[in-house]
Amino acid sequence: MPSVSAHVAVTLAAHIDQVFGVMGNGNAYFLDAIERETSTVYTAMRHEAGAVVAADAFHRASGRIAAATATYGAGFTNTLTALAEAVQAHVPLVLVVGDEPTSGSRPWDVDQIALASAVGARTYTVGRADAAATTVIAIEHALAYRVPTVLAIPYDVAQLDAGPVPEAPQPALPAPLAPNGAFGAGAVADLARTLAAARRPFLLAGRGAWAADAGAALGTLADATGAVTASTALGRGIFPRTEFDLGVTGGFGAEGAMQLVRDADVAVVFGASLNQFTMRFGELFAPGTRIVQVDVSPAATHPHVGGFIRGDARVVAESLVDALRAQEAAPSGWRESLDLAALRTREPGEGVAPDGRLDPRTVAARIGETLEAHASTRDRVVVSDGGHFIGWANMYWPVASPDRMMMVGTTYQSIGLGFPSVPGAAAARPESTIVLSTGDGGGLMALADLESAVRVAGGRGLTVVWNDGAYGAEVNLYGLKGLAPGPMLIPEVDFAGLGRSVGAEGVVVRTLDDLERLASWAAEPAASRPFLLLDVRISDTVIAPYQQEIIRVNS
Repeated sequence: MPSVSAHVAVTLAAHIDQVFGVMGNGNAYFLDAIERETSTVYTAMRHEAGAVVAADAFHRASGRIAAATATYGAGFTNTLTALAEAVQAHVPLVLVVGDEPTSGSRPWDVDQIALASAVGARTYTVGRADAAATTVIAIEHALAYRVPTVLAIPYDVAQLDAGPVPEAPQPALPAPLAPNGAFGAGAVADLARTLAAARRPFLLAGRGAWAADAGAALGTLADATGAVTASTALGRGIFPRTEFDLGVTGGFGAEGAMQLVRDADVAVVFGASLNQFTMRFGELFAPGTRIVQVDVSPAATHPHVGGFIRGDARVVAESLVDALRAQEAAPSGWRESLDLAALRTREPGEGVAPDGRLDPRTVAARIGETLEAHASTRDRVVVSDGGHFIGWANMYWPVASPDRMMMVGTTYQSIGLGFPSVPGAAAARPESTIVLSTGDGGGLMALADLESAVRVAGGRGLTVVWNDGAYGAEVNLYGLKGLAPGPMLIPEVDFAGLGRSVGAEGVVVRTLDDLERLASWAAEPAASRPFLLLDVRISDTVIAPYQQEIIRVNS
């Protein structure tokens, strides 16, 4: 008869087609059932945190929910940083774990429910009689609240016979949130009148707007109002009319574009939390700008917001378009009067910095041009680790849509989640090239899943390691304050050699001419080329603009 673990696996497989994990005593029977009794694809990772990261990246790249799995005890505690990131980034996934026996804890057990709760994740524990139903509830919770859930299988329950697997109900998901009652309708009508009268309207969208499938509606609203548009780092590419889009806001934004934002008289923000980086530490908008936020959060998330409408980004955008049409409002004409292309111009860099190492701005621009020049790399998903280097990909590499650019770890301010992001994105987008941007510090921290990245992505995988021999963010912030430099430095590591050790082609990039291998690689068929790792030796003297903002605020 099917076991409790089989009930979990078969029910999970009805809704989830990808599982990433590390096998151990606590999840062995679950993985056996996944392999033998379902069509769900299991991808082995080399660290439990990497399993959660891969499931996270899978969702960000596809919009579909995935699962991760780990054993109890040390396997579970290894997932916590990645689990905290998924919670804070509002990423739905299910983490299937072993747990202590129902008879009580053993010396190697910990209070996993308390630990999951501490980072914001709810745990559902299956029993012999309710495993299938509890699995559906866990999936439903993850999708309804856009958070990860933990599904625990007690050790002494995992093998028990549970009878035939019942037909479990479909998860019940809430409808998109509409502005509530007469007050909500009045707020939408008032905002429509404000937009109709605006001379310099501006629309800003974040990943929440993408999750709401609001891209088309926001594009229609921008056309109806004549608004200039921009996005947060996680919302890049959401607006369809790129000729009227300023790109990313905040420290990753071009300086000319950010100055234009301050000229707006009305700004409407959809599905963006307005964190300190997006808001340039309070300097994004001018004091005279009327700022209205549209979000599913209970209240406005920044003190500069003057008006708030609680609702789904797509629902509210469509309502605003209908109201503007009813008023026969004309577009402002502001965006057509501007040379936005000139405002998006970036610093090209100096090629080689004064210390003789490469200028990361020049390298980033050259890589971006090369990626755009070839069909195989034009269709790409960019995944980024955290660190000082994070600005280079965001500033210099074009992004087609928000599901084509992800930064797993940045919400929780973590580094070391880059390499395990690659298998998740590769599984989500089997036709695309997966480009990882990582630093030497984060790369070393994530080294366990370099092999996973190479194995899963193969010739569709490209990694750029920004190798400056340091924890760059710490050097730029604390080194400039005079703190001892030793703890901030990293002996130069041969990442190209590390890549070759697990089957990749590794190239050390010391000159711009060394980037020619990227161009020839991009021209090869993905099926016959190797995973490529570029070990780029950059200068630590070039400080990214967003880091300069942080330095200014912290000084």
